[in-house]
Amino acid sequence: MPGLWDPFVVGRIELRHRFAMAPMTRNRANSDGTPGPLASLYYEQRASLGLLITEGTQTSEDGQGYMNTPGIFTDAHVAGWRKVTDAAHAAGAHLFIQLMHAGRVAHPDNTPHHRQPVAPSAIAPGESMFTKRGPLPIPVPHALTTSEVKGVVREFRAAAARAIEAGADGVEIHGANGYLVQQFIAANSNVRSDEYGGSIEQRARFALDVSDAVAAEIGPERTGIRLSPGSRLGGIEEGPQSESLYRYLVAQLAELDLAYLHLVHGDNGPLLKELREIWPNALLLNRIDRALETAAADVQTGLADIVPIGRWALSNPDFVERVRRGAPLSAPDPATFYGGGAQGYIDYPRLRA
Repeated sequence: MPGLWDPFVVGRIELRHRFAMAPMTRNRANSDGTPGPLASLYYEQRASLGLLITEGTQTSEDGQGYMNTPGIFTDAHVAGWRKVTDAAHAAGAHLFIQLMHAGRVAHPDNTPHHRQPVAPSAIAPGESMFTKRGPLPIPVPHALTTSEVKGVVREFRAAAARAIEAGADGVEIHGANGYLVQQFIAANSNVRSDEYGGSIEQRARFALDVSDAVAAEIGPERTGIRLSPGSRLGGIEEGPQSESLYRYLVAQLAELDLAYLHLVHGDNGPLLKELREIWPNALLLNRIDRALETAAADVQTGLADIVPIGRWALSNPDFVERVRRGAPLSAPDPATFYGGGAQGYIDYPRLRA
């Protein structure tokens, strides 16, 4: 029976245990999208988690949704991320950069070009976005043409190449949490009539095209994808065919032999177990409201191979050591989650020797 402290291989990297660092938006990048001055230390501090999955990193100017999020599509971005990957590697960690396109969950005030957001269809999420002017309603997005969709796929591919150039061990395609990939999946955000809309196969096409392009560019062993079946973030409603779509999508992704599938899931329903049976490679399971007891159980039962840790990793840079020693965990401060400086970012205390 596998346990939390057993080694495991993901793609071509060898991990010493079954924990990993989940991607978490921190809004501390520079205005040009380069990682902020404290990012290297932030990731270095959490190196004992083994596999570090970075915050969502936009693949283009159109891909930015929030203020002060990093990018990976310019020479300056590559140079900035190189400092982060070097620090993580020197501390013994492996680092995957999460490739994110916010799609319609964006506001022109937060992007370098101040253009209208883009999406599968011209349907706003019905939410507000925080900007320098405060919360503002998210505008109706521009519906991507078929040729523009294929251009976005090329942007993901180019960003993946840039990530490897920056020294990353791989990338994670962000297909979850209401952003562009899931906007193509969901019935209420995708009302297209071309090859990217309509049937479940066609609504899954964008996710598959992106995954295929990235894997072809950097290798499937360096490519992971994150999905969140049933998530309603960003105004998403996936519709009655949702479970059938995810069964189809995961089966097709399995054919690409990607390094891992990262699922965000909140229950033990049959879909989760079915996707585990379909998926042949490493499965990362990020539970909503995770408890340590469920982490161990998920690995022991084979439901998950790796357990990504989010807020606990944020507030406990020495999370792995604390769990090994049975030490109490520090609580995170929600007031410092997004934006700011060192406070709530690199100043959480470590255990005393």
